[in-house]
Amino acid sequence: MRILLVEDDPSIALVITAALEDEGMEVTSCDTIAERDRLLMGDHFSVLLTDVMLPDGDGIESLGGVRAIYPDLPVVILSAQNTLDTAVRATDTGAFEYFPKPFDIDELARTVRQAAAKSPGAASGGDDVPIGDDVPLVGRSPAMQSVFRMITRVLNNDLTVLILGESGTGKELVAEAIHELGKRRTGPFIAVNTAAIPAELIESELFGHEKGAFTGAVARHIGKFEQAAGGTLFLDEIGDMPMEAQTRLLRALQSGKIRRVGGHEEVSPDVRVIAATNKDLAPLIAEGKFREDLYYRLNVVPIQMPPLRERLEDVDALSRYFLQVAANEGLPRRQLTDDAARLLGQQPWRGNVRELKNFIFRLALFAREDLIDADTVAPLLFEEGAGDSPGAATSSNLEEAIGHWLADNRPPAGTIYAAALAAFEKPLIARILDETGGNQVRAARMLGINRNTLRKRISELALDPDAFTRKI
Repeated sequence: MRILLVEDDPSIALVITAALEDEGMEVTSCDTIAERDRLLMGDHFSVLLTDVMLPDGDGIESLGGVRAIYPDLPVVILSAQNTLDTAVRATDTGAFEYFPKPFDIDELARTVRQAAAKSPGAASGGDDVPIGDDVPLVGRSPAMQSVFRMITRVLNNDLTVLILGESGTGKELVAEAIHELGKRRTGPFIAVNTAAIPAELIESELFGHEKGAFTGAVARHIGKFEQAAGGTLFLDEIGDMPMEAQTRLLRALQSGKIRRVGGHEEVSPDVRVIAATNKDLAPLIAEGKFREDLYYRLNVVPIQMPPLRERLEDVDALSRYFLQVAANEGLPRRQLTDDAARLLGQQPWRGNVRELKNFIFRLALFAREDLIDADTVAPLLFEEGAGDSPGAATSSNLEEAIGHWLADNRPPAGTIYAAALAAFEKPLIARILDETGGNQVRAARMLGINRNTLRKRISELALDPDAFTRKI
């Protein structure tokens, strides 16, 4: 089993080579597209494993020539450019798999072995998909990379997708991305918030009605299913749909046919259904408020949207992106200092990406300087309640401790909030690590943050994780 590895980072190439050789594979490595092509012409390889950004070009764009000559060669793509654009481009080449960096080396080795064992011809690509910046999904965190990979898996099929996640996490953006980047992009995208439609009107809104079907039905009405024909119907807040409407929706999904309210004729609109909810449907099913059979019809491909507190490493990129959006919408053009971005990345953002976006827009409006620093961000955070500050605690002991800290270590005016937050964070993380015996997975879960974020903060706060591990 011979593997061709194209990677210009020597340390990464060394780690991958060692892992694959431990699995009994023979690895030949190079660091340029030109050398890749020369090696492919001179020998036979079971799998091509390639980086994207290479010294002499783009590893994805250059795969066209490889595909023309070696159509059955499985390709696994690695990339530090961890955007949805890259994930979709990788999938459009017919890649066997796409791995954003950093990746799990054991998972990579398993995938390469699976790729080598696949049948010839299975790696052929689908239709080309035009990629642009019009789908604003931002994030390079592992959690968002998982979302991107799930999106790429459903672009060229019509499987029903159920998007799960808290309010403000971007569920509709994912639905739009699946539509805009998929094979139905030339058709309409119809979004329906089922929670916003009165129960007595929801069936008419979804399926339409005939003239005279009920009081006020003065003409035939074409429902959302028919309006979305040839495209995608996005049913948001599906957990709030009335039970009777659930029954009709289930019938429509099972048969592919609908009937307008008050009508007798059945129509078969060609539509893909994507649903979303911010509710846990399992308790609703147990309480008889949501049909279990409908849940299984909708939950063919689940996509879990992570809350922002579990991908705080994305706050920096999101904040800068929203400043650009704000400028495009007529607000003053602002920039963010690294200290300001770090302060934003320390907040819980209970309203998720939507809350962050609204805050950044307010920041763009109210900031007095074009370069926004931490001193500008901190007061607005406190005023708007976007984050927790130590002074908001109700514990008298904590208030007393803050009073002593201010008396003994009072920072310069304008920096108190950021300094207090940093002073509070270190003992808090140390305490949780102590309680978990240094188990960072459990500690991150208790704190409600991503494990990578915790690991980064441990390093930045100069905490010694071994000091807690030894206590087990």
